[in-house]
Amino acid sequence: MPTTSETFLVALLLIFTVPFAIWRGLRTDYYAPLVVVQIIGGIVLGPGVLGAVWPAYYSAIFTPDVIGALNGIAWWAVMMFVFVAGVELDLSAAWANRRESAITASLALATPLAFGAAAGALVLATPGWLGPQGSLAQGVLGIGMACAVTALPILVLLMEKLGIFHQPLGQRLLRYASLDDLAIWGVLAIILLDVERIARQGAFLLAFALAARAVRKAMRRLAETDRWYVGLVWLAGCGLAADWAGLHFMVGAFLAGCVLDTGWFSRQKLDSFREIVLLTVMPVFFLSTGLRTDWSGGGLAVFAVAGLLLAASVAGKLVGVHMAGRLLGWRKGEASLIGWLLQTKALIMIIFANVLLDKAIITSQTFTALLLMAVASTMLTVPMVSPRLRRLQDVSE
Repeated sequence: MPTTSETFLVALLLIFTVPFAIWRGLRTDYYAPLVVVQIIGGIVLGPGVLGAVWPAYYSAIFTPDVIGALNGIAWWAVMMFVFVAGVELDLSAAWANRRESAITASLALATPLAFGAAAGALVLATPGWLGPQGSLAQGVLGIGMACAVTALPILVLLMEKLGIFHQPLGQRLLRYASLDDLAIWGVLAIILLDVERIARQGAFLLAFALAARAVRKAMRRLAETDRWYVGLVWLAGCGLAADWAGLHFMVGAFLAGCVLDTGWFSRQKLDSFREIVLLTVMPVFFLSTGLRTDWSGGGLAVFAVAGLLLAASVAGKLVGVHMAGRLLGWRKGEASLIGWLLQTKALIMIIFANVLLDKAIITSQTFTALLLMAVASTMLTVPMVSPRLRRLQDVSE
């Protein structure tokens, strides 16, 4: 009989070996970066696929003790990832180009949100899709926002792959996505607003504002090495306080990062920290996410809902960005290119959907449909963008 530690290490072997072997062996990087393959790997290794085909494997490896250990790592992994996303959120460039940035970011967010909310209202009208603790308004807004999300870290990764990150187009995309990233967490806080715990949430926000001022003052006086350590203490404290207030620890993690100045940390160390988190512990989060998938509502129903949400997300984003392009007088082809790049969803949308599931606003089968939508939209990005980018560059030359 293997010990819990041995079974845990077997689970880690699967988590790190299977996605990497598929990514390298099948050379999927063009349409599915390693991060996307890891997310798909989590789904495949979970109860909905291999667990259903080979239940003995699933029950032997993913015991309650192992799942508990994996969840603990996953929580801390995603908190660190969201924290860094908050630290890297620099709105100075968006402010310098505020008219263009505000018009594009608002239309790129509001239009798919409206399309997604309409699709969400249709889905949630059927029993089994709205969570037991969620109201219809929370569910509709949550699904709408999931359709509107752009995953800033994955967008950066794809722009680097396409060679446009340091070009003017890449910096424009960074501005639009940064504003939307800020809005995502604001909307999540509204969704999680709990009338019964309003006093706690008000106390948290007041205490956070006072503590953030003190932390910022202290950070200015510290060496960078100490700032990293104090930053992690600050992260854990904010996560705990936000969870206590009913806003979820991931909201606290983002707030902990966004009140710190990017300039307090070297660019190289920030990039290295994010890459280490993605390499070492985020795969555990992806597996943990896969373990939460549910096909009990019927596989075809889940895929049908995922397809509906994908259509709403893609159409909404493209319509919104084309409206912005027409208002701002963009060149022909720019709106389609930008719309498809802003369609990238993996990671941030999955984190967002995990919060909705944790708070029982959506059910596991709704979560599964959202997860499939996020994976599909991200896999579409590079194949749809590459030919459009070539055409735009040919016209410019």
